[in-house]
Amino acid sequence: MRLKQVLDYFYHITKNFNYLLIIQIIPLLIISSILVKEINPKLYHGQMVYYTLSAIIFIIASYIPWRKVLWIFAPLAYIINTILLFLVLVHGKTILGATRWLALPGGVTIQPSEFMKMGVLLFMAYIINKKPPPKKGYGLGMFILLSLIILVPSLLILKEPDLGTTLLLLLGAFGALFIVGVNWKIIIPLIVAISIATPIGYKYVLKPYQKKRIEDFLGKPSYQVKQALIAIGSGGLEGKSKDNATQTQLKFLPVSSTDFIFAYLGERFGFKGMAIVIILYILLIIHLLVISKIYSKDYDIVVISSGLSVLFFVYMGVNIYMVIGLAPVVGAPLPMFSHGGTSFIIFAFLFGVLENLISFKGYKHYNCVTKIEMIKKSKEAIRRHRKKGL
Repeated sequence: MRLKQVLDYFYHITKNFNYLLIIQIIPLLIISSILVKEINPKLYHGQMVYYTLSAIIFIIASYIPWRKVLWIFAPLAYIINTILLFLVLVHGKTILGATRWLALPGGVTIQPSEFMKMGVLLFMAYIINKKPPPKKGYGLGMFILLSLIILVPSLLILKEPDLGTTLLLLLGAFGALFIVGVNWKIIIPLIVAISIATPIGYKYVLKPYQKKRIEDFLGKPSYQVKQALIAIGSGGLEGKSKDNATQTQLKFLPVSSTDFIFAYLGERFGFKGMAIVIILYILLIIHLLVISKIYSKDYDIVVISSGLSVLFFVYMGVNIYMVIGLAPVVGAPLPMFSHGGTSFIIFAFLFGVLENLISFKGYKHYNCVTKIEMIKKSKEAIRRHRKKGL
C-alpha cells in the first residue's frame, strides 16, 4: 500500500468519526476525575494514567481495519480469554476470599473477567455478521449456539466467585442478542427455564456471603448502604463543599471512589449533580441504540453498539439501585466513572472498534483488492470496446 493510500485511509476514518460519542463521554470523565481527586489525590494520579492509557488504546482501536481482521481477532480473543479464566481457577490470586486475578511478572495483576466482556461481544459480532438472523429472528439452533458462547465464560466467572460480573455479562450479551433479533417463540420457554433455575441457583450455587447480600437487601440495609443513604441525604438539592462532605472525607462511606462513588456525587453535588450524570448516561445509551438502528443491516455495528448500550444501562442501573438500597450490593462500578483501570480500558477499546466500524462504512473504494478488481474490469471493458470498434 502506497503512502498516499495510507494517508487517505487515516483521513477518511478521522473525517467520519462519530464525534458526538466522544463529546458525550468527556463530561463523565471530568466529573469523575474531580470526585476522585477530592477523595484521594494519589488515586487521581492513577486515574490520569488510566485516562491516558485508555485514550491511546481508543486511538489504536479506531484505526485498525476491523472489517479485515475481525474474523481472526474475535475468535482468538474469545479463546484466549476463556483459557485465562481457566487459569484463574487453577493458579489465580485470591483476595478477600475471591479468586479473580492472575499475577503477572513484575507484580502486575489482571482480571480476565473484565476482558471477557470484550471477547464475548466481538465473537458474537463475528458469528452474527457471518450468519445474520432471518426476518423473524434467530431460531432455536442459533440461539443455543450464541447462548453457549455467552454461558461458558459466565459459568467460569461465577466459579471464581464473581456473581456481579457474571450477571452483568449475561445481561449485556443476551440484551444485545435480543436487540439483534430472536424469534418470539423462544422467549416464553426461556422465561420458564429462568424461573425454574433461579431458586435452584440460589440454594445450590450461590456462596453464603452472596446469599447474605440478598438477605440484607430484602431485610435491613447493610452498613455500606446506610452510609451511602446518609451521604446522599445530607447533600440535599445543591450538595456540599468538599470540606463539609463529612461522610466521605471522614471515611464513613466505604469504597467511595469505586462502587459507591455515586453516593459521594450526591453528597458533593446534591440531587442536581446526580440528575445531570443520570441524564448524561441516558443520552449516551439512546445514542448507542440509535446507531444500532441506523446501521441495522451491519451486524458488526449492531452487536457492539447495542451491547455497549445494554452494558451501560445495566451497570448504571445496578450501581445506582445498589447505592440507594434497591438492589443487593454487588461489584458493579459506574462505567467510565468509578475509579479503576481495566474497565476504562475495555470500554475505550470497544468504543474505538465501534468508531472504526462506523467510519469504515462505505470505504470499499479505498480497498486495494476492490481497486484492483475495478482496474481489471475497466481494462476488459476497454478491450471489448476496441474489438467492437474494429
